[in-house]
This record gives sequence, C-alpha cells and structure tokens, in this order.
Amino acid sequence: MRVAVEIALSDEEVTHLSKLSKSRSVSVRLAERSRIILLADAGMTNEEIGYELDITRQKAGRWRERYANSGLEGISQDAYRPGRKPKISSRKVNKVINLTTQTTPENATHWSQRLMSEKAGISMSSVGRIWKSHGLKPHRVTTFKLSNDKAFAEKLEAIVGLYMSPPENAIVLSCDEKSQIQALDRTQPGLPMKKGRVATMTHDYKRNGTTTLFAALNTLTGEVLGTCAQRHRHQEWLAFLRKINQSTPKDKDIHIICDNYATHKHPKVKSWLRYHKRFHVHFTPTSASWLNMVERFFRELTDKQLRRGVFSSVNDLQTSVMTFIEKHNKDPAPYIWTKSATDILEKVKRGREKLNKLQTV
Repeated sequence: MRVAVEIALSDEEVTHLSKLSKSRSVSVRLAERSRIILLADAGMTNEEIGYELDITRQKAGRWRERYANSGLEGISQDAYRPGRKPKISSRKVNKVINLTTQTTPENATHWSQRLMSEKAGISMSSVGRIWKSHGLKPHRVTTFKLSNDKAFAEKLEAIVGLYMSPPENAIVLSCDEKSQIQALDRTQPGLPMKKGRVATMTHDYKRNGTTTLFAALNTLTGEVLGTCAQRHRHQEWLAFLRKINQSTPKDKDIHIICDNYATHKHPKVKSWLRYHKRFHVHFTPTSASWLNMVERFFRELTDKQLRRGVFSSVNDLQTSVMTFIEKHNKDPAPYIWTKSATDILEKVKRGREKLNKLQTV
C-alpha cells in the first residue's frame, strides 16, 4: 500500500504558508496548495485533504510530494507543458501575412477569410486566428487627408495654443455649422426592443425638410450656444455672431475658431468684425476640420439624438436639437485637448514622408 509523504513544517513555514493560504494578492492556485501542505502537516491523509478542500486525492498527493522535494518553490511553479505542436508552420503564417498586406485577390478589393482560405490552402478559422494574432483587419479601411495649407503650422500652433493655454480675460469658442440636417420620418412605425429582439425601424423614410445648426462650443466650460436656421449663408452667420456678442460678457475678448467656409469670409462679415474689435477669428487649416473641437460635439449630437430620431417636421427636428443642447448645458463637460502642436506636426511630417515615398515609386 502506498504511503503519503510525511510533511513536518517549522514554525516559520507554518506562518508563511498560513499567510499565503489567506492572501488575496497571490494566485488562487498557490493559496490552495498552501492549504494542502498545512493540512498534510496536521496529519491528514491525501483522501482526507481531498474531502476537506473538495479536490481529488491525487491532486493533494501531487502537491504534497512536490513540497517535500522542493519546498515552497515546488508549489509556486507549475510544470512546463509544451502543449500541442502548431499544425500551421511559420512559413505558412508568413505567406498569409504577406498575401494579406501586399496583394489583393483577382475578383475583389480586399481579402476575405474565404478567399484567403482558398488561396493559402488552410481553413477559414485558421486565417481568422492568424489575422487576429497579427492585428490584421482587411475588411476595414480608415480615411485621412493631409492638409496642403501653406500656413498649416502657423494656424495649428495658434489654435492648439488657444485650447491648451487660453488667454486671460477671454472666451475661446469653437464654432461651425452642421448643415442640411434632415428631418426624417419612417414610412411605418417601428417596433420597440424587447427581450430576445432588437428594436426595428423601416429601411426607407420620408424627408420632411432640413435645418442648419450654428453652434459655438466654449472650450473651457463645455457649454454650447446654438441656434437653428433654414439656410447657412453669410446672413445667418452674421446673425449668429450677433447672438454670441449679446450672450457673452462685454468686457471679455472673443476668440472664434472656425473653418474656411466662404460664408465666414464674406465682405459683410469682415466689415462687422472690424467694428467689433473684441472678436478675433482663427481659421483652421484647409482639410483639417478635426482641429475644430465643436466637431466632437456634432458627433455626439448625431450619435445620441439624430441617427435614430424620427421627425415629422422641421420644427420637430429643431426642437429636438435645441432640447439636446439645453440638457447638455445643464451638466457640461469640456473636451480636453491633449496633443501638443509639436506632436501633431511630427505626425504630419511622418505622413508626408510616407506619401512622398509612395508617389516616387
């Protein structure tokens, strides 16, 4: 009959293993193994230890024996398990990666798991695992545009400076129009979400007109001043500037960040600005709308209010938009700009270098 290895612990070992068995900072496995050794020291058999800890007697005996042979190190480290050898060779993996990144299939613009499976001679699930482990997503593509504005660096530094270190006794407003917002109504009522089924709405819709939102985001507080108009000409832009002028303290300068839309540079707008000296306009570089912080608010408005909205009229749409702004202003949170102008310019420089290399090939 096989006899269990005898365990005789010193007072120091008992104290240390007791701490490990109760500690929440060590792994659950090590805590359990420590309890096995403490019970073995108390004279329990492997079968009794298994019953006490709800484990098999073989498991109790294994860790009892390892502690007897190697001490604490024996229960702290698991035995090396090489696992199953990979069925797909590294050469095949590299082939899939090279095909994915350097070629396109004959009958498509990008590789799918099925097409790559047929090309590489492996299963679709294997293709998926290779792509996932190497961060490859052939079905996705993101857009970009590098600005060709000759004064890009100068405009960038001025705007980022306003975000990260705004001038004293001044208000910085990120302004823009969200034009042609459509009042879309569905042709049939949708069904609400319920357990086991998502909400539904018809794929087709009825157009009930459009509106344009003029918005000014206070970059320091996160509050938004907005108004809706039927059109977005220089007349509406001037009316919005007048609203800003009336809604802000007269003793503060106003720094407005906006894009290069022709409406913002109309002669009548320039004339109005000459008579209102506290207004300072900063234009974003061309093809750099991402630099205008109010775009972040527009995205939030679209995601939370417009995309799934159902509007029977333009008035209904305008009421919904202004209600969203009103609720936003009750608990505003500013968007924090973190990238310095130097970091952005360095990233743009790397992008230009890559584009130049592609154009010279």
